[in-house]
Amino acid sequence: MASDEPRCSIQRSLQVLGERWSLLTIREIFSGRHRFAEIQSVLGVASNLLTTRLKKLVDAGVLRQQTYQEPGSRTRVSYHLTPAGEELLVILAALQQWGDRHCPHPSGPAVLRRQRSSGHSVHVGLISDTNGHEIPIADVDMVSVEPG
Repeated sequence: MASDEPRCSIQRSLQVLGERWSLLTIREIFSGRHRFAEIQSVLGVASNLLTTRLKKLVDAGVLRQQTYQEPGSRTRVSYHLTPAGEELLVILAALQQWGDRHCPHPSGPAVLRRQRSSGHSVHVGLISDTNGHEIPIADVDMVSVEPG
């Protein structure tokens, strides 16, 4: 890591994900929209902004490109999550959970979080590395680590 890079992981993450269209683009790819036109249509984002976001997410290793070709058309690129991108589901689910609780829509949530295999509802929490149990937020400290 370059010496001018922020030491804070949150700050470095926001350099990749902190722009509004980044997380919304990732949300659409999680929803199965992989083509530029599909993503742009749903988001209503300007073409140049989406191009910039997609390039940044590919360069950061969040997305990978895959070429495809419709019969009679030129080769195009679709966008797919890398393993690093797949891990962002936790971030999206946490944002959704927070928004459902603190900024609720009058008609209720747009999406429910469910376990695929059982259909049971799920929530985002902080899990102990030691015993696998969820830890109450009041019992969590963010402890600074000295470099080196």
